[in-house]
Amino acid sequence: MKIIVFGSINIDLVATTPRLPIPGETLLGESFFTTPGGKGANQAVALAKLGIPTQMIGRVGADNFGAELIKNLQNCGVKTENILIDETVSSGVAVITVDQQGENNIIVIPGANGKVNQDDINRLSNLFIDAKFLLLQLEIPLEIVILAAQKAKEANIKVILDPAPAPNNLPDEIYPLIDIITPNETEASQLVGFAVNEQETAAKAADTLLQKGVKCAIIKLGAKGVYCATKEESFYIPAFSVNAVDTVAAGDAFNGGLAAALFQEKPLKEAVVWGAAAGALATTKLGAQSSLPDRITLEKFVICNS
Repeated sequence: MKIIVFGSINIDLVATTPRLPIPGETLLGESFFTTPGGKGANQAVALAKLGIPTQMIGRVGADNFGAELIKNLQNCGVKTENILIDETVSSGVAVITVDQQGENNIIVIPGANGKVNQDDINRLSNLFIDAKFLLLQLEIPLEIVILAAQKAKEANIKVILDPAPAPNNLPDEIYPLIDIITPNETEASQLVGFAVNEQETAAKAADTLLQKGVKCAIIKLGAKGVYCATKEESFYIPAFSVNAVDTVAAGDAFNGGLAAALFQEKPLKEAVVWGAAAGALATTKLGAQSSLPDRITLEKFVICNS
């Protein structure tokens, strides 16, 4: 059995600064580096680092970045034979600014990610025979995400959707296809139409998402913890206390930890703890995939903080 991740593969161009610039401001930065990223690739690496058999499906451009991205995934243990090299467009790029408090802003240029289409769905469907979960995000065309979720539903494969970047309107048809949805505060606010910023509003948002048809809603509140609800249960997990230096990929680490635990048939509450721990650990290092914890580190962190 394996987990399939269908989504974006980017190269991240990261600048560190004392603070985030305001509109129109030129700010002197501190450092610059490039690192593999993309929410889909990040989640695939998060799973592979935790020892989960993981298959990545997506696209890169026929450029140096594309070759680097595929090689990095392979080095992390992700199976890449279903990544298409698109000769018509560049690889996806994310331009990221990170301040000294670990906060960030991100500009994404989709590149090859924006060209994902029915051909990729066909490759995806061929992998369903021994898959347990399908992880999706919203950095590839939305209509393809919906189609992928429909195909997974038909094959009785559980769908975990990270609704990022959240659109102003996520079509109602997608919600009943989702087993678990994992928005952060900002994304949850956009999905439900009211501010989500603490446990009470997270509970209200989760209830709204359940009414729309999802089976489990997990609201990631950053340093304020995580709220999770299904029709049968609801609970709150406090945030782990860490020295955060960079929040890039923390949400992807969460989804990787969550899915890895569920893949091993751990109870939902324990899986959410794994997700929260993985997300917390990811904030303690710079970069996206380079910050994702391995299994030994994650398990030791959970034990030491339980």
